[in-house]
Amino acid sequence: MPPPRCPPDPPASVNQFKLLGQRRFAPFFWTQFTNAGNDNLLKFAFTMLVTYRAQAQTGLPAGLMVNLIAALYVLPFVLLSATAGQLADKMDMGIIMRRIKTFEVVVMLAALWGFITVNVPLLLVCVLGMGLHSTLFGPVKFAYLPRHLHTAELTGGNGMTEMGGFVAILLGSLAGGVLMTYPQGPVFAGVACLIVALAGWTMARFVPHTPPLAPGQRIDWNPFTETVRSLRLAATDRTVLVALMAVSWMWFYGVAFLTQFPVFTREVVHGSEAVASLLLVIFAVGIGLGSVACEWLAHGRVEIGLVLLGALGMTVFGVDLFFATHDLPHDGTLQTLTLFLREGAHWRIMVDLLLISASAGLYSVPLYAFVQHSVAETHRARVIAANNIINALFMIACAAYCATLLTLGVGVPVLLLTVALFNAVVAGWLVWMQPEYGRQFINWLRRRKTLRV
Repeated sequence: MPPPRCPPDPPASVNQFKLLGQRRFAPFFWTQFTNAGNDNLLKFAFTMLVTYRAQAQTGLPAGLMVNLIAALYVLPFVLLSATAGQLADKMDMGIIMRRIKTFEVVVMLAALWGFITVNVPLLLVCVLGMGLHSTLFGPVKFAYLPRHLHTAELTGGNGMTEMGGFVAILLGSLAGGVLMTYPQGPVFAGVACLIVALAGWTMARFVPHTPPLAPGQRIDWNPFTETVRSLRLAATDRTVLVALMAVSWMWFYGVAFLTQFPVFTREVVHGSEAVASLLLVIFAVGIGLGSVACEWLAHGRVEIGLVLLGALGMTVFGVDLFFATHDLPHDGTLQTLTLFLREGAHWRIMVDLLLISASAGLYSVPLYAFVQHSVAETHRARVIAANNIINALFMIACAAYCATLLTLGVGVPVLLLTVALFNAVVAGWLVWMQPEYGRQFINWLRRRKTLRV
């Protein structure tokens, strides 16, 4: 069955930014914003702690500890996303959000004590707890929007949510790094985590009630059988399954770029820590810009034609980034931010990163909107939970792929080039599996031309 055709153009008054002034969206937006920010504040501050201050306490190399932190955070997504999807379909989503944020406050109270006492095992448990917190929040996050937004608002609402999430990730990571530069950094980081958790808990109080659509559903607490059942449920509609796989590929692509930033900055562009932070900011800003641009480009439609536009940019600018890294100036020392910005060759790299990430926003937001629009309300959260499972598996596969190539001596520029080229293959697969994406892309180009005329 082909994807449903886009609805007629909505009234010109549709504006995604006006949603921030409405209760049906604003409390939810700030709840998920604090959620994403606190996850990364905790993880990055803890990473800095085990890298620079607590190596003796861990007894493990810093690199291994960093991977352990990442693995513990992702583990609940693989094991418990299916259970989270059942709960989101069975219970009031507003109540679920409030309970999740209460759980977060408890976790951050433990994290505060862990930072004060430099208790690495306790902080590892807190990372696992925040992974569970985000696993439970994920299905609610995307199932909530189509319950409170009109079809014409779905693309803009998803764009705002994606933009807010990536800005929060950026701010949380930067805050964790900056706070840990102070002598009392661990204490500051612990207090900041608790404050953000309390802010999220407060905003969740205002999320409107969202009655369940499947209140009689029986919860299967066996995570393995329910995971298999959720994946089968997602596979019942081929168009939805293809869209879910395309979303998961975006996570593979994004993780490949984000995880290589430290090495890319130091060994390729020969920049300092400040340069790495700048590139991270550019990447996050690009995703935000691409996400919020979707509504303007789609004119309020669930416009899957934008997916190929985003995929095109992800490949073209990813390939250009590889050529932009050739013959960069290097005097044998790590460049400060000022020296980095003085070189014209570095501006090409920054523009490529901005356009790569903006293209990823254009690619992902229409896919999320399409899934929300296409899946029946009674099991929407469970399908999104299945997507979270696939996302986690793709991220694990990405980590293994990158580690393998780096172990074989492949440089970061070539690694990122291969990912950009694979992206073209994925786009071709997407059109082959669902030609409607290609047709809608052509129709979108024709409509843009007509509007310009």
